[in-house]
Amino acid sequence: MNNFSSNKYAASSMPVLSVRNLTRQYITGGGTLDVLVGANIDIYPGEVVGLIGPSGSGKSSLLHAAGLLETPTGGKVYVKGEECLSLPDRERTRIRREEIGFVYQFHHLLREFSAIDNVVLPQQAAGVPYDEARIEAARLLTLMGLAGRLDHQPGQMSGGEQQRVAIARAIANRPSVIMADEPTGNLDPATSNTVFQSLFDLTRTENVAALVATHNMELIPYMDRVVTVRDGQIVPYT
Repeated sequence: MNNFSSNKYAASSMPVLSVRNLTRQYITGGGTLDVLVGANIDIYPGEVVGLIGPSGSGKSSLLHAAGLLETPTGGKVYVKGEECLSLPDRERTRIRREEIGFVYQFHHLLREFSAIDNVVLPQQAAGVPYDEARIEAARLLTLMGLAGRLDHQPGQMSGGEQQRVAIARAIANRPSVIMADEPTGNLDPATSNTVFQSLFDLTRTENVAALVATHNMELIPYMDRVVTVRDGQIVPYT
């Protein structure tokens, strides 16, 4: 695991994702809640960064803002050098579709479709022809150890297998960065480690960066570096 100051990825490349002075406030019955206060982070190609912290610490708020799913109270988000928050909705949607993949605690697979078709569909939405999308889906699912499950529907698969399909789906359009929010939070410890190893291996194979929010401390050894949200800012996890 690398620390904040010895990131081997930073030496040879520009960040695929940069967050600058990000703030996120929520209005509650008791007043204003400051979740993020001037948060900054850079994520580099092929790098797996762990975002550790308990529920309510701001992990999901950071992922949603950095992934262009929500508009923060203030700050800037750069994807491959392009500032995104000032762009029109249509352009932000395009960048989110082309450059960012998402993995959640629950897989959200389409239950009436097979594993391979769940991975084909986002590619077709991006304009990839069906035959080409199917070849790519089969390749990714095979890398995830699911060569024998291509035609199985989610209900015919284990929880760990379903989550591996979700990971393949997230990476199908070759994004620059994966945002993973508690990707193994719904799995038992043994399955959790297997699934995360699959995610880690796939980011290496495809040279895709990942920002992984989790409270599972057993996943720390997989990370290139680990950060946390403390007092609304992103700091090295120690």
